[in-house]
Amino acid sequence: MAKILTEISTELKDFIIKQKVFFVGTAANEGRVNVSPKGMDTFRVIGPNKIVWLNLTGSGNETAAHLIKNNRMTILFCAFEGKPLILRLYGNANIFHKQNEVYHDYIDLFPKITGSRQIIEMHVDMIQTSCGYAVPFMDFKEERTQLKSWAEKQGEERLKNYRKERNSFSIDGFETRIAESEKE
Repeated sequence: MAKILTEISTELKDFIIKQKVFFVGTAANEGRVNVSPKGMDTFRVIGPNKIVWLNLTGSGNETAAHLIKNNRMTILFCAFEGKPLILRLYGNANIFHKQNEVYHDYIDLFPKITGSRQIIEMHVDMIQTSCGYAVPFMDFKEERTQLKSWAEKQGEERLKNYRKERNSFSIDGFETRIAESEKE
């Protein structure tokens, strides 16, 4: 049932484009493992072995902290409608902040979203597909608007302060480098 692949095929790219949610898994060498659900229009396949995704301001910043300590990452997609499928992308990732040139190379791939804080670039070295027979069917109703509305209400200056206060360290106390990225 499971297959190991070396590249993201056109068929898998088409599957990814249709997904409304993906899950990001990271871990430092010590501390907690983190799995974060992501949504909105924040994921792009830019080559057979490269993806980027836009990381938005949120209550934590575990992914950034983990990638500084250990740059391995797993991304999971699963089909909630249609043909059953679980898709895992394995690889190494880099995190880019607004002061990094690479951030600006990628930002135009995404719609303008207030609260954008980082872009993650992942070099995919292994792809695994599996059956997904136990994943339930679920209908997509609509995107949640609370994060976008909250970020717009805050404005950029308050978001910078929020990120410095709430996103500078992981739950295990690892630095995320967000505070230094907020400097003008």
